[in-house]
Amino acid sequence: MSSEEIEREQAYVDKLYARLDAMRENASGRLDQVLLQSGGTHQARSERDSIAAGYHDDITEYGGLENGLCFGRLDFDNAERSYIGRRGLYEDSPERAQLLMDWRAPAARPFYLATVASPEGVRVRRHIRSSGRAVTGIDDEVLDLTAVDTSGHDAVTGESVLLASLNARRTGRMGDIVETIQAEQDRIIRADVRGILVVQGGPGTGKTAVALHRAAYLLYTHRRELTQRGVLVVGPNTTFLGYIGRVLPSLGETSALLSTVGGLFPGVVAEREEGPEAASVKGSIVMAEVVERAVADRQRVPGEPMEILVERDPVWIEPAVAERAREQARRSLKPHNQARAIFAEIVVDGLARQIAERIGADVLDPDAPNLLEEGDLAEMRAELAEDRAVLAALDELWPVLTPQRLLDDLYEWDDLLEAATPMLTPAQRAALRREPGGGWTPADVPLLDEAAELLGDDERVMREKARREKARRERIAYAQGVLDIAAGSESYEFEDIESEVLTAFDLIDADELAGRHEEEARLTVAERAAADRRWMFGHVIVDEAQELSEMVWRLLMRRCPSKSMTLVGDVAQTGDEAGTTSWEHVLSPYVDDRWRLEHLTVNYRTPAEIMDLAASVLAELDPSLEVPTSVRETGTEPWTSHVDDLAAALPALVAREAAAVGDGRLAVIVPSGSLTELGAAVAAAVPGTAVGEKVDLESPVVVLDVKRAKGLEFDAVVLAEPAAIVAESARGLSDLYVALTRATQRLGIVHSGELPAGLTRPGE
Repeated sequence: MSSEEIEREQAYVDKLYARLDAMRENASGRLDQVLLQSGGTHQARSERDSIAAGYHDDITEYGGLENGLCFGRLDFDNAERSYIGRRGLYEDSPERAQLLMDWRAPAARPFYLATVASPEGVRVRRHIRSSGRAVTGIDDEVLDLTAVDTSGHDAVTGESVLLASLNARRTGRMGDIVETIQAEQDRIIRADVRGILVVQGGPGTGKTAVALHRAAYLLYTHRRELTQRGVLVVGPNTTFLGYIGRVLPSLGETSALLSTVGGLFPGVVAEREEGPEAASVKGSIVMAEVVERAVADRQRVPGEPMEILVERDPVWIEPAVAERAREQARRSLKPHNQARAIFAEIVVDGLARQIAERIGADVLDPDAPNLLEEGDLAEMRAELAEDRAVLAALDELWPVLTPQRLLDDLYEWDDLLEAATPMLTPAQRAALRREPGGGWTPADVPLLDEAAELLGDDERVMREKARREKARRERIAYAQGVLDIAAGSESYEFEDIESEVLTAFDLIDADELAGRHEEEARLTVAERAAADRRWMFGHVIVDEAQELSEMVWRLLMRRCPSKSMTLVGDVAQTGDEAGTTSWEHVLSPYVDDRWRLEHLTVNYRTPAEIMDLAASVLAELDPSLEVPTSVRETGTEPWTSHVDDLAAALPALVAREAAAVGDGRLAVIVPSGSLTELGAAVAAAVPGTAVGEKVDLESPVVVLDVKRAKGLEFDAVVLAEPAAIVAESARGLSDLYVALTRATQRLGIVHSGELPAGLTRPGE
């Protein structure tokens, strides 16, 4: 393409950025004006904060569009022309002429779907390459060869932009594919929001990119519904979330909540590692019954009358009364903590009647001369309900529980564990056993959530919190009134009576006053959803969905009652023993057969040379599984090196590969049991190496195991001791398949033992 044509496109792109800058400056100015406003009614201040938050969101969105704002152009048969970009832009004029069409708009679909065979009215599709705000190149695809003079255009180059993207060096952060979305991907991205859509695709088929672009598309198309309820994106680990974290902002969306399963229970940090046996047991659907039994087991009836000293006089909780109280409390179908009030009311009434009988009062016969009035009996019940000894007895029979305490007790106490798990084997029960203070794991999160549903909140605590919050807000509102009056009374002279002036800080402290502004500032949907366990999302997207356990599915279905979900994964890559190899198995309990399956069949990441090797492992895993077709070859075959001492030889081989990759990214994938040892050896020899669970993917070299590599991609991979990776898990071949398919350019295998089946080719 001529330099003159590039200059013309640069001029138009400059016009677009000038409009974007003007919009950002306008939003900043309006935000400053809004923030200068003070006082008014509570409603006025709330509206002010809401408007301010809207302008703040706009400024954040505009800031995410600095790179590649415009990436395409469509020239139509009717001589019309449309520029395609990350966000729609319009002229600042009454006519509001469109300058840039949002890639998600229906009219932009020909940019992704038009072909020579079906041009959809498009004569030329132009791809505009850029770096920052600078146009660096142009590629034209001539779709109507009979209607266009091709002398001024390059040859048809439909794959050039895609291949340039695939061959580019990795940066440690996932980029969007908005410029190179393919037809099969576009169909999935724009699919109906209703119901459950499962996207099955092998490694490198763009499942993650499709899922994230679908999130951006749904937020654009169903803005009103989804910006109120939010979109939840669930990823396999925190490293993965860091890897994909910039994609949605680059597409102009900042309202989705990205989380791991371990982050789905507010207030709990679930990062502890645990063995596959425990994770497998905790992930089984039978644990729903275990949690239910654990709650029921804490609703007890004494085997014999339970003595309580009330003002030094004994009274007894009779088993029959406690049994009746428990039956009525359970019959209410209220959660455990709310049902306690029913249980306590009946038990306390029984105690009150005992005391009445002791003093010779009659509560049954209305004609009795010593009849105890209902008011007197109510007063007696109220006093008993606050008596420490009575409360202690109630706590023993029907304690107020948090999910954390319920599970802590269950894991710690053998009698509680045995009572709740008659359906488990001794080995499974032993896998659940845990010493106190061990910390939470991701597999605990759905169990905590299940317990929270069954337990409910402590009504007494909630009422007290509400009372305190009301009083605090009243103090803050009064203090704000004092400030508003002071702000309007600058002409008054207070110097002589300074000590007598009532200030806002006489009413509340500085921290509380400052906190008022933070609290009233409108939180984003994602922030509010992250803090609220009961939040119901408008749409849920799950990456590596095949890894989720039955209990996690139960949690997610609870979070999204509409069952509007996009699930992307590959059952051939299931590594977690609690995961699945059948979509029907995990979905049918919730939606029967009312879910849709789409396939991604083209491998964009893994070159053919590496995929040929991975295909042999896939055949060992399951001969019926299809291998995705790679779109490119690199000319570089995978290499294998047998060594006597892996820890001694690995660093030099990694250093050699790092030099070959240059400024790209290299991953060393090792068995989980060797991560510490091999990671330390490589880090000591190769500067800039990152090791462990939360590696910095922008480091030139990272050492990690298969679990942490899932969903990621690198320019090159050195795979260490593949036989040990296979041996570590019942689904070791799936893990090996994952490890083999992380590279975009080069793959090396280092081993000291025998190679596993599938990696040994004929003649080797």
